Amino acid sequence: MTAADIPMGDHRNLLDIIDRLRAQGISRYVDLPEIIVCGDQSAGKSSVLEAISGMRFPAKDGLCTRFATELVLRRGYETSTKVFITPGEGRYDKEKEDLERWQPRTSIDQDGLEAVTEEAMEALGVPVARKFYDDILRIELTGPKQPHLTMVDLPGLFRAGNKEQSDADVDTVRIMVEKYMARPRSIILAVVSAKNEYVLQEVTSMAKHADPGGLRTMGLITKPDTLDVGSDSEGYWVRLAQNTEVELRLGWHVLRNRNFEQRGSTSAQRDAIEEGFFSGGIWTGVKPLHCGVAALRIRLSAVLKDQILSQLPSLVNDVENGIRECTEKLDRLGPIRRTREQQLIYLLHLSEEYTSLTKQAIDGTYTDRFFGIRKKHDGYPMRLRAKVQNLLLDFRQEMLLNGQSQRITDSENEGGDEDEISESPRISRSQYVEEVARRLKFSRGRELPGLFNPLTVGDLFVEQCEPWRKIAKALVEDILEAAHQTTQLVIRHVAASDVVIEVLKFVHEKIEELKVELDAKINELLTSATQHPITYNQKLTENVQKARQARYKRTIKQLIRNMFGSQYFDDVDRKTNLNPVQLVDLLAQGLEPDMELFGSSTAVDYMEAYYKVAINRFIDDVSVLAIEDYLVGKVPELLKPSRVLKMSPEDISRLAGETTESSVERKHLVEKHKILDAGLRGLKGLQNQKHFAYPVEGNPVSSEDVESNPDKTTLVSEKASTTSSLGEMTVLKQSTYFAFREN
Repeated sequence: MTAADIPMGDHRNLLDIIDRLRAQGISRYVDLPEIIVCGDQSAGKSSVLEAISGMRFPAKDGLCTRFATELVLRRGYETSTKVFITPGEGRYDKEKEDLERWQPRTSIDQDGLEAVTEEAMEALGVPVARKFYDDILRIELTGPKQPHLTMVDLPGLFRAGNKEQSDADVDTVRIMVEKYMARPRSIILAVVSAKNEYVLQEVTSMAKHADPGGLRTMGLITKPDTLDVGSDSEGYWVRLAQNTEVELRLGWHVLRNRNFEQRGSTSAQRDAIEEGFFSGGIWTGVKPLHCGVAALRIRLSAVLKDQILSQLPSLVNDVENGIRECTEKLDRLGPIRRTREQQLIYLLHLSEEYTSLTKQAIDGTYTDRFFGIRKKHDGYPMRLRAKVQNLLLDFRQEMLLNGQSQRITDSENEGGDEDEISESPRISRSQYVEEVARRLKFSRGRELPGLFNPLTVGDLFVEQCEPWRKIAKALVEDILEAAHQTTQLVIRHVAASDVVIEVLKFVHEKIEELKVELDAKINELLTSATQHPITYNQKLTENVQKARQARYKRTIKQLIRNMFGSQYFDDVDRKTNLNPVQLVDLLAQGLEPDMELFGSSTAVDYMEAYYKVAINRFIDDVSVLAIEDYLVGKVPELLKPSRVLKMSPEDISRLAGETTESSVERKHLVEKHKILDAGLRGLKGLQNQKHFAYPVEGNPVSSEDVESNPDKTTLVSEKASTTSSLGEMTVLKQSTYFAFREN
């Protein structure tokens, strides 16, 4: 939805909804569209507010206001004034309630705003604690001559301290103003005095830093009457007002306020003097719609209205996001857990969620949103089954590649890619067989020549599988890390933030207990695997026969190549004549004549054949009997409800007890959710307004219209606003109908 698509309601209703949201405190959490009035203490901000509202503002030089003042102006039949304090975000309980109930003892109409402001400072504790507050003094003025406008007046900027304000306050005020300026929905009304050099006024550089493109800044020039007529300085300020020296999208405006001699003049007298000033001299070169307080009221009212309408879609989105974030945090905090019964109920609920998610994690179902979208990798750390499967596949690959102490090859050129990536040292089979033959000499029993001691196969096998222990232990550490990571993510997902640490500690201690049992099982499997070879698997004899056949085939092939050449192997269709006796002699040459080497070779064949059977059995045993049965399968049981019911009251309190910080945070979030929810309803109601009545063009607003329908002047300005510039309101040519006529 764009700003153009938003149905426009009554102008006053539009501002009232935003003001109600601000009064409810929504601006603590979401930036609202607003006009902020900022400038140096000597720039004449107070006179500007006086001119717009018709109410006298405190204007003591060197007086530092320690909070923002919100000025709410509305047109109405009756004249009324309301003053109250909107507590800041740091106010809670009784302090907050006292400020919300605060009413000034003095009256603005009789005692003036200065007396009310000093009373508000006393209520906020300013005389005692000399600091700045995020509380807001809200002043609502209603009357037949007021515009529909809301502004926030910020403390004036200054460079050095005095008895009323310290040097430390210089930075404090600057930070406060910068904070308001940085809000992207704020319209910056930068007040600059023509009495001082433009570049020396701090507000100009601050506004440029906050709004580099000049998109949401309007410049307001005060005290033009202090300039020497015909001087270069006067010409500069006129060009500034014409938006040629410093270009701003919302343009510039000029006011001529009361000077010291005219301090007692009425608003009507003040306006007449101002009109006379801009009707002569060099200031006639400035557009009439950019001069005077009457035009300023209309410009600011239209600028604020357009800002609200343009920001409404994103504002609704921010509020919805704030509600969603608030709800998520409240969910993370969990329910109130002060009593033992509340703690037990909560812990049982937590255990059920933990058990459900961890069971899905090891079953590989991943149906809960916690595990994310299957095709994406973001949820991989939560998917314990996937991680375990991949780790076991890596374990199998590592065992096959590097599980042997020595990789035995039949020749220096054999072994393929596995030998290239294997970390095990290589040894030729002939060399290995010779080493075995030498060992057999020193362990010979009663076996006949050509035979070997049966224990030799076991000895050779144990030596070959020495790396198994290291590889299996590394697997245990990897699986354990995966279990820790997944359970941690599950607990952080289901547990309240203040109990996460204790629950994690409990679960991880249980996992470490499982590790002790798992290590014992791994050691048991290693002991069993490295005992005297025992197997009834027929693969053993098949492996022996296949190894012998392959080796015998290579030997005969090499003898034939030596006798007839290699061309017969290159051309499979080529034939030759062979004498049967010669063939028999050739086949006989393939047999091992040395009986010692023959026995050693047979022992090596059996050892390698048994190794192939044993390694696959060990991989399966570790995967199923150890990893699965002693760790992975028990993860969901670590915090099952039946275990919670057996816990002592002390353990339940330790795991599910609520901290003071959590209680305070919950209270804060409940309040925030309530404020945002109420604000969202107001904004949605504003979006849903579909009917808006415009006066017919060419039928200007009469004085009778102002009396019978005070909002009608605003309706015309809404229709007349242009999209090219919020500051250039073509309706101002009808300013005689918009100026709030004095009877």
